[in-house]
Amino acid sequence: MNPSSSASITLDVTEGVAKVTLNRPPLNILTLAMIHQLAEALDTLAQHTWIKAMVLAANGKAFCAGVDVADHTPERTEPMIREFCALFTHLRTLPMPTIAVVQGAALGGGTELAVACDMVLAATSARFGQPEIKLGVFPPVAAALFPQLIGYQQAARLLFSGETITASEAAQLGLVTYVATDDELETALERLLTQFRAMSAAALRMTKRALLYRADLGVTHALPRIEDLYLQDLMATADACEGVQAFIEKRQPVWRDM
Repeated sequence: MNPSSSASITLDVTEGVAKVTLNRPPLNILTLAMIHQLAEALDTLAQHTWIKAMVLAANGKAFCAGVDVADHTPERTEPMIREFCALFTHLRTLPMPTIAVVQGAALGGGTELAVACDMVLAATSARFGQPEIKLGVFPPVAAALFPQLIGYQQAARLLFSGETITASEAAQLGLVTYVATDDELETALERLLTQFRAMSAAALRMTKRALLYRADLGVTHALPRIEDLYLQDLMATADACEGVQAFIEKRQPVWRDM
């Protein structure tokens, strides 16, 4: 496969490992166009059974600071939620093992993208969080996946508070697999990829399928219901519209609690 690129996403395959890179520095904020481009890159990779691993990385000081708040407005919310959740499912079920390499901020949809991967390699500078509650909304993917990954109470803590945690705490909770210093991040990644390159691509694919048979039963069934809860019930509240509008206008939201 030859390297390919779009305005905001690059795809390269070297020695049996694919690298998909978010390329909208400094914060790699996701737009609907980027979500489409990511989906296209994953479609391409899914067709190649010889690829042994996929790395999801980012250029810039942050991995991804989330989905563009402009895409949370009422007229754009439904395509954004539907397409981001579909992207999560596509990434989660990609046939080969996947590794997110995270530096700097991974917030909102950025955290969700990272933990959709099978493993997360985080720099010590990495920070994770789901701040959506501060906008009067919630993160559908995290609501579906976090209870399975870190248990109900820790999931509740992060989603109710919107707090940001360090790479070290994320590793303790189970959101992150490995932590390396920023200077050693690429070296740590290469050590991991050396292990994958020594394996059978067929065996890696079968192992991935076996893991997902059990792991994703709950998530796969829950996510469509959570999408509908977000779009039909949450977006009918005054506070959901107020929170997003206040963020866009750079002011404090005035909650009506309804």
